[in-house]
Amino acid sequence: MPKKAIELTDLQVRRLKPLISEKTGKPYTSLHAVGGVAGLHIQITTTESKSWILRTKVGMKRRDFGLGGYPETGLSMARDKAREYKRKISEGIDPTLERNKLKAELIASQASQMTFKEAANKFIAMKSQEFRGPRQRVQWEQSLANHAFSIIGDLNITDIKRAHIEAILNPIWTTKTSTAVSVRTRIKRIFDWCLARGYIEGSNPAQWEGNLKELYPLPSKIRKITHFESISHKDIAKFMSDLAKREGVAARALEFTILTASRSNEVMGDKRINKLGITWQEIDFENKVWIVPAERMKAGKQHKVPLSHKAIKMLEAQPKDNPLGLVFPNRDGGIPSDNFMRSVLKRMSIECTTHGFRSTFKEWAREETNYAEELSELALSHVNTDQTRAAYARSELLEPRRKLMKEWEKYCYE
Repeated sequence: MPKKAIELTDLQVRRLKPLISEKTGKPYTSLHAVGGVAGLHIQITTTESKSWILRTKVGMKRRDFGLGGYPETGLSMARDKAREYKRKISEGIDPTLERNKLKAELIASQASQMTFKEAANKFIAMKSQEFRGPRQRVQWEQSLANHAFSIIGDLNITDIKRAHIEAILNPIWTTKTSTAVSVRTRIKRIFDWCLARGYIEGSNPAQWEGNLKELYPLPSKIRKITHFESISHKDIAKFMSDLAKREGVAARALEFTILTASRSNEVMGDKRINKLGITWQEIDFENKVWIVPAERMKAGKQHKVPLSHKAIKMLEAQPKDNPLGLVFPNRDGGIPSDNFMRSVLKRMSIECTTHGFRSTFKEWAREETNYAEELSELALSHVNTDQTRAAYARSELLEPRRKLMKEWEKYCYE
């Protein structure tokens, strides 16, 4: 029969010290039985911090249960806790499992009190590592702020029903269908996350199949596919002639963008997310190549742009003293805004977008040249999924593309 521990007083507990090793002469973390309840000990570390441990059997296994720190949990309270634990064990209840269950229920209860805006922010923060870049995160945040938060942002996630999702989608489903589809998809993903985390139960109020699909016309039936406005390739020479006469960094940036068939944000950057545009360190003057790093490309892959004679001369004429290394900075030396090149088109009374010149280039390549379509696709840095095009893409075909861009330059300045 195990020896019954002497029942210590609170004063005696307070005076307890860690045991000293006979071999090293140094203190070590040790357990001291305090009596009153079989198996109740106080653990004392080498720094003399103390905590309560109940050492007892649960079924056929010995378990140690932490009952709190000392002196926050006093001697009498520790004995009461120990007696309660032993009572539950005698009734077949594992106190640790019970405590974990209660803790999980509390966490779930607290989580279910989240507002939709809080849930959205947590989801975006968690998933942002999967996004193509900072701009995608901005798109998520802006679309939800513009269309969802005013209706469900402050509502508890457990209180949001399909009617709330309808209130979001009804005003934009037929007028801004593409936006509506993106907003619904993003809301659905946030609720999928809440369901997976156990924050809510039941069905997803933004689910399409078997839910919203029955209430709205299919997007493909109402969505008007609009292409970026562009000018005909037959008018490009006159336009470039007029553009070349205009002074200023924005005009040169637009001219360079057209000559390289680039996206405007590859040249300008994105001021909203502090993303730089073309910098001097990206230009290889010796080989006449602009190497756009992967993090600045839509496809997330490095892109090499062969530079024509005119493009090189344009770069050589630009000042190279920008603190950020930008080739085409704004007046303050920083990243230009979206209106940087757009304002040039507006002053010229041209009804097209900077992105539209990529369509002009594509139209020219198809109708005025005999180059394979894969070549112009590579020049536009389009993502290729077809195996044949992927084979072309692997080699980058830099020299054939250089010839293509040389002919494009000649056509632009005829």
